[in-house]
Amino acid sequence: MTAQRQEGNALRLGFATIGLAALLLCPTGPTARAEGATTERIVVDRHTGLAIDGFDPVAYFADGAARVGAADFEASAAGAIWRFRNASNRAAFVGHPEIYAPQFGGYDPVGVARGVPLQGNARIWLVAGQRLYLFSREDDRDAFAAAPERILARARAQWPGLIATMAE
Repeated sequence: MTAQRQEGNALRLGFATIGLAALLLCPTGPTARAEGATTERIVVDRHTGLAIDGFDPVAYFADGAARVGAADFEASAAGAIWRFRNASNRAAFVGHPEIYAPQFGGYDPVGVARGVPLQGNARIWLVAGQRLYLFSREDDRDAFAAAPERILARARAQWPGLIATMAE
């Protein structure tokens, strides 16, 4: 290796060390939001940590619509950050996340029934049996709506095997 290349490598290593030190020493500050870790068991945006693309899970029940939550109303649950439209929706979720969070971690129940964890889309949804389900395609939602118990029976049978292959 030439002396010039060695100097270049040393310079890059120095910058990398400074960058790493800055990241480790950087405080989160007073405006830090709820924190969450990306998990495969809950559909979470790996860049933001947001569950269901930042949509308010309570709004599906309260408003009967998919509504985007606000950064001012966040909660951390099940390794994800959840956003809400207002403080009362946040409080409802924090009190009962098992009711308001999408079933199968936000995976499409039709895909789960087939043994394939397909990420659900927060805009393609259905509340059935007082539970929220997200679907990857409108066709899957329509098939589910036509026979929810049949699909849920297969999805519930498949889910333990799928979840065992996912990271926590």
